[in-house]
Amino acid sequence: MKIACVALSALILSACISHPLEAPPPPAYVKAVPDDWVQAFRDKTQEKSAYLQSHQVAYDWFGNFAFSETDGIPYIALKLIPKLAPELWGSAENFLDAVGLFIDERQPAYPVARGIGFSGLSRVDANSNIDYASFTCGACHIGRVRLENGQIDYLDGGVNTTFNIVSFRVKLYQTLQQAYGGKTGDDKYQALTQKLLAALDEVHQQNPHYFYNNFQSATRHFDANYEAAQIALFKKNAEQTIKQFAQRVEAEYDGFGALIAKNYAGFEQSMLAGFPGMADATGLSAVNGYIGARKSPILKWFAGLSLPPEPGITDFMSVWEQDKRRASWDENHKRLINGGGQWNGNVPIPVYRNLIAMLTLGLEQTDVRVAAFASELLNGLPASPYPFAVDVALAKKGQALFAEHCADCHQPKNGKVYDNLGTSMKRAYVVGALLNYAARKELYDSCSPDTTVQLEGKDVKPCAEFDGVSMAGKKDLLMSPNNEHHGYNARPLSGVWAQAPYLHNGTVPTVYHLLVPDERPASFVKSRLDYDAKLLGFAWEPQQTAMQPEGYPFQANAIPALSNKGHDKDIVEGKKTYRLNWSNDKEGAFAIIEYLKTL
Repeated sequence: MKIACVALSALILSACISHPLEAPPPPAYVKAVPDDWVQAFRDKTQEKSAYLQSHQVAYDWFGNFAFSETDGIPYIALKLIPKLAPELWGSAENFLDAVGLFIDERQPAYPVARGIGFSGLSRVDANSNIDYASFTCGACHIGRVRLENGQIDYLDGGVNTTFNIVSFRVKLYQTLQQAYGGKTGDDKYQALTQKLLAALDEVHQQNPHYFYNNFQSATRHFDANYEAAQIALFKKNAEQTIKQFAQRVEAEYDGFGALIAKNYAGFEQSMLAGFPGMADATGLSAVNGYIGARKSPILKWFAGLSLPPEPGITDFMSVWEQDKRRASWDENHKRLINGGGQWNGNVPIPVYRNLIAMLTLGLEQTDVRVAAFASELLNGLPASPYPFAVDVALAKKGQALFAEHCADCHQPKNGKVYDNLGTSMKRAYVVGALLNYAARKELYDSCSPDTTVQLEGKDVKPCAEFDGVSMAGKKDLLMSPNNEHHGYNARPLSGVWAQAPYLHNGTVPTVYHLLVPDERPASFVKSRLDYDAKLLGFAWEPQQTAMQPEGYPFQANAIPALSNKGHDKDIVEGKKTYRLNWSNDKEGAFAIIEYLKTL
């Protein structure tokens, strides 16, 4: 059984109270507003660029490398899919734009959309096997924003708000059903094989670089010879390969249907359409365990128990600056404390947090190197700086308010879980005892303290220790105890401007609406790339004129798990009152908003 928590993208902001007459000295971890924002932006941009250059190998694994060398979607079959049902897919230049995966202009020769990797990039022996494709870390965590001049700024480690993983799986299933032409049993797989092979011959005859675009990576040239060799390998066992591929697509579709029936009754059509920028990642990964249980005569009647007990749909998260939320050992090296990764911090160790996101896909022999390189990259990856103008004077007023009333919660390495903000607790309860056990087992089986991989030519044991402490005999620490993550972390707010919409379930479009809950809209547009610099969030109003038609209508409160309530009432802790509702002090709200732009 596989359980994962994709790292997802919106934040729960902390609270602030009324303006102090004199702001007290800010905590040491509160960043000061720079006097010259234009220069600060240039410095931040250069810092991130230099960081990425110095971690180029790790970034390539994060952005382009498949999650398995021996499992996934046969790469050649993936590239042929739109030929079977072109009306379901996107443009000729990028058929995956139909599901929100884009061509990254920074690597124009890459043969497929950003977020899809193929195993030829990592396999040592070039043509010892066919190439398998899968999503990469970058599918969810390389985002975009449209600047005022119409150009695109890429948010490495941010959120791809347009990616719709459910739509991809549904379109894949629909494509196969159409290709079967009404046939059943093995006849349908034979029909699919014939159509794929016919399409293969047609496209390759027209273009000998159709599949790989003559792409050249740092270590391999995917030229016409490589492409011809891959085609020969694919054809050699095409019938068996395609049948296995089709059976997996069907099983995943049926398993997702079971998840919807259990946790999203009355909301089935919306869930099957998918929500760009968000997903029930725990449910998707648990579907893999459901599929396995259904295959066993002994376990099939209990398969439903492997699915989460509550709906867990959430926004994708940004994954930059992991060092600010890195857990640490207690004095006895028995527990991990003072850190939180995803929404509720139930996977405290970075390499396992990355690995569990990969396990969402249910692949065999998950490539641990991807998780290890991602840990190396993300630990200190700077957040993308705010690319628009900042009112420095107003931001400094906001700094004082933030330091006094928000920073106590949104500080680095705050592992506390908050359950008193009034937000939907559905996501906080998706990992029960069974899923917790299954996750620990799957994580340990994938990467034990003895697991050895090669990273940059060296033998490495990426799961042997954490912060100098051996992980031997500490299998139970791979997932935090259930009673420690029934709530949500208050994360540091670096790059918070790029993580809209807000709350864990993405139901609040801008920071303004988070701080002024009386004006939270019941419906708005998600997944636009244009930006609302005044309210701090992506363009969200239906009547806003976008540079390009994009986005989709989103209805908050459609189900309890998508409630936009919470973080809207004062909270008292000790002798201190935190004011969460700024509806009567919009001047203060805008000051905080201006400060957050600088983080």
